[in-house]
Parts: sequence; structure tokens; C-alpha cells
Amino acid sequence: MPEVDPITGLPKELGVWENIAKEGQKIKVVLEKKKFGKKYTVIKGINQHEVNIKEIAKKLKNKFACGGTAKDGLVELQGDHTKDIKKELVKLGFPPDSIE
Repeated sequence: MPEVDPITGLPKELGVWENIAKEGQKIKVVLEKKKFGKKYTVIKGINQHEVNIKEIAKKLKNKFACGGTAKDGLVELQGDHTKDIKKELVKLGFPPDSIE
């Protein structure tokens, strides 16, 4: 018997709640310089209680072949990926009008 989500009452494998949660996010992508002049692409505004940011960070790191982390509600990717990040976030289910 499949596991049932207590909020929606639907099977958890459908992942409906996470898709609904992704639509309500207001995401901001910024480029930050840190130690030794290294550039980091930082994704802010993803609610870590509604969406699994570790899974999102893992998928983005694989796509861009870079290091990074997910902590404190932020996803940090090493390098400048500001040109392509919006397209990849849309592929992951976020609406394009919610990404700055």
C-alpha cells in the first residue's frame, strides 16, 4: 500500500505537494564574490520546509558540473551560472515568472 500524504490525502509518490509548493516560491538569483575573488551563484527564496533544497542543489551541481552546497535556505553553486540557471530551474518545475 502506498504511503499517503496527510495534507493532500494523495499517494506521496505523485509528488503533488512539492509541485504546488514550487509554484508559490519567489526566487532570486544573485552572483556573489567570496574569498579570493571566487564567484558563487546564489539562489535565494526557496522555502526549505516546502521543497527539498538539497535535491535541487544536487541536480544543479550535476547539470553545471560544479561544486556547491544547500544551507540556510540558500543554494550556492561555485562559478557564474547566471545565464543558464533560470532555464534549469524552470525544468525543475519552478514557474519562469517567479525567478528574478
